[in-house]
This record gives sequence, C-alpha cells and structure tokens, in this order.
Amino acid sequence: MINRALVRLDEFGARATERSEDELLDAVFFALSDPVRRAILARLGEQALLVSELAAPFDMSLQAVSRHIQVLVRAGLVRQERTGRISRCRLDVGPIYSAALWINRYSKYWQEQFGMLAATLEEIEEQKPRSAYRRKRRRRRPAARRGAKASR
Repeated sequence: MINRALVRLDEFGARATERSEDELLDAVFFALSDPVRRAILARLGEQALLVSELAAPFDMSLQAVSRHIQVLVRAGLVRQERTGRISRCRLDVGPIYSAALWINRYSKYWQEQFGMLAATLEEIEEQKPRSAYRRKRRRRRPAARRGAKASR
C-alpha cells in the first residue's frame, strides 16, 4: 500500500501538519466512532453553527461538547472559525470522502461474497424436492354428487 504524506493547510495557507494517509484515516474513524460526534456532524451537514448551537440538544456541558468538536477538528472533519469569543463550525467533507474511498476498495470482496451467497441459495432451491412446492389438491366430488347437491 502506498503511504503518501498528506499536508493540511491552516486558514492562512501555512503548513499546519503533515500526516500519512493511515494517520488521517485513523483520526477520521476515531472521530466517527462516537455517536455524539456523528450527531454533531449530522447537524453541521445542514448549516454552519455556533458551538453553543451545537451543544443545545445534548445533555452535557458546553466544555464536553467543545472537546468532541476538537476531536472532529483534529480529524479534519470540522473547520472552526473564531471571531473574538464566538466560534462557528463548518463541516469539511474531504476526510469523509477519503474514508469512503478507502472503504470502497473492499466493495469488490463484498460483491464476490454476495455472488457466492446467491449461487449457494440457487443450489439449495434446486435441491429441494418438487413435491414440497405442489399444493394439495382439493378432492372433487364426483359429478353425480355435485348435481344432486345442487338440486336440493
């Protein structure tokens, strides 16, 4: 596997950190492993929000939500813009796209497994006895008895 070094730039265009692709994926998957952080990302998918707005629906302190946001920032999933004491957060989908590409590399193996499962199910269906599929036929009364009952 190629281990390329990826460079992130800060808001001023200066080199912020240099991390390998594996390190970035580790950070992204770690950030996505927590339901609170996933909920924060879902809310940011709709619009940029202030930290206080992000914290509102959670039953935890503002400081705890800020820690979750910092994990997302370090993973590159969220960009924080500060104006004085006000901090606005935006979603950055680049790292999610990178993670999706990494996961997609393995889809061919999933497709092979699904193909083998389908072939196995077809074999099972072919081996079932045909009598299991036949419906039980109702016995018909002889024509003479049907006519006799109808005339009553």
